[in-house]
Amino acid sequence: MRAKRQVRTWLQLLSGITMGALTLPTASTTSDAHGMRTAASSTSASASASVPASAPVAGAPSRPPSPSSPNGPAPPAPGEPPGGDTSVPAVARLWPVGNRPAVLRAWQPPPTPYGRGHRGVDLAAEPGSPVRSVAPGRVSFAGRVAGRGTVAVELTGTGSPPLRTTFTPVRATVKKGDEVTAGEVLGTLETDGSHCPASCLHWGLLRDRTYLDPLSLLPAWLLHVAPSRLLPVPTGDDDGPGPRMR
Repeated sequence: MRAKRQVRTWLQLLSGITMGALTLPTASTTSDAHGMRTAASSTSASASASVPASAPVAGAPSRPPSPSSPNGPAPPAPGEPPGGDTSVPAVARLWPVGNRPAVLRAWQPPPTPYGRGHRGVDLAAEPGSPVRSVAPGRVSFAGRVAGRGTVAVELTGTGSPPLRTTFTPVRATVKKGDEVTAGEVLGTLETDGSHCPASCLHWGLLRDRTYLDPLSLLPAWLLHVAPSRLLPVPTGDDDGPGPRMR
């Protein structure tokens, strides 16, 4: 009986050892599994914390710039200064060529600063004709531009910046900085068939970069000449008054 009890005790011990050996890896596996899950959760939380909430999603379209961008609105297109002084006092004392030359082509302001137009007037004149300053001023340029002789005169007493008259094509007899009076000869008209079909003087007017009509420099008595008419005048004899041209 005693031997049977000992055998039974040893069997129970062996069974316990076997069961312990079988359950230990399972517990370790379970623990490892839990550990992996815990580590994965920690890694996921760390990754979530490292990505900022405002980071853009890959492949998502970019947001268009706001109207109040720090760069501001697009700059305006270059052109003639807006709101510039376009007043033109009638300071001319005479025409630049001749007495009352024919206007072959009038002033036609362009619709845009760089558009097509005619920035001046063309006056009929023969080559070699003297070209005169229409008012007192100072020569601001005398030379050649694109192969054509050009003279520019800043007119005295016409504001700031002053009005500037230009004459082309002219062989200059003055130089930059010369003070000129009304009627003083600036040069002679050159031959140039590229601008007018016939010989002409191109007369321009500017204030700063704004082109203006040069004919507006002429007072009415120069621009519109009234026709001559005969008036009776006393002669002091018996024949009565005789005619007088006026």
